[in-house]
Amino acid sequence: MAEQKRIDEATGTSTVGHEWDGIEELDTPMPRWWLWTFYATIVWGLAYAVLYPAWPLVNSATEGVLGWSSRGDLYKEMRADALRRAPTVGAIAATAITDLPAKPELMQAAVQGGAAAFRVHCVQCHGAGGAGVKKLYPSLTDDDWLWGGDLASIQYTVTHGIRNPDHKDTRTSLMPAFGRDGILDAAQIGDVVSFVRAISRQERASASSARGAALFEANCAVCHGAGGEGGRQFGAPKLTDAIWLYGGDRDSLTATITQPRNGVMPRWNNRLDPVTIKMLSAYVYSLGGGEKGLAPVAKEQGVDGQP
Repeated sequence: MAEQKRIDEATGTSTVGHEWDGIEELDTPMPRWWLWTFYATIVWGLAYAVLYPAWPLVNSATEGVLGWSSRGDLYKEMRADALRRAPTVGAIAATAITDLPAKPELMQAAVQGGAAAFRVHCVQCHGAGGAGVKKLYPSLTDDDWLWGGDLASIQYTVTHGIRNPDHKDTRTSLMPAFGRDGILDAAQIGDVVSFVRAISRQERASASSARGAALFEANCAVCHGAGGEGGRQFGAPKLTDAIWLYGGDRDSLTATITQPRNGVMPRWNNRLDPVTIKMLSAYVYSLGGGEKGLAPVAKEQGVDGQP
């Protein structure tokens, strides 16, 4: 049976014809202002779809007649910023990295640019402040450098990386696996550990360290030096201080001598341009690394242990 509409006596408004337990719904028209607002949103939506990117396609979206895009805006802002920085970047590019400290303003600009690159590419391993991660990644803020802490040496290391087998100019060092390959037995490794702990002032000299001294001279001094002072030409760390990447306790030293880690660092010359590498090197240097007397912005400190 068809629903019957009627005029509500109290309001004078037609009902829609529905009834639920005596309750009826009034067919009250929408306010005029709301109706026109609704029409305006429809018009605005259509205009937006025509003017701006709106409809998704398989690999992109409709461009809109205005040709606007957020990527385009970003590109314009980046281009404007690049033009603003161009004179400074050009000056850094034209200046040898060893000459930057003599130009404090240019050095500071390089450090700031390098800080941005460091936050993108380096913090994942070395940490936000360059302190590294114990037993994993070296600190860039202490006073041990495997390959040299002057600006040019840091630049070379960042450029070519460490132990990149596909790159002929990479930094390369290799500590033998004295235990794994049977070069020394367990007792001899224990004696060498005693000697290393003695020269690093962690243990007193003993009969074990005396035996270890002879073994060290025969097997280790060629790279680490007769007194354990390290050898940068070989990338051999200093053994006489308290800085240890993989630990200086007996267990850690035993593990290192038995089977060294020989970690790697990426080379960045296939990912970053030379100016960015130069700025990144200046920033690493400013963290506290570097050779004495070379730059007023930093004291002698640097990377540690075995990268």
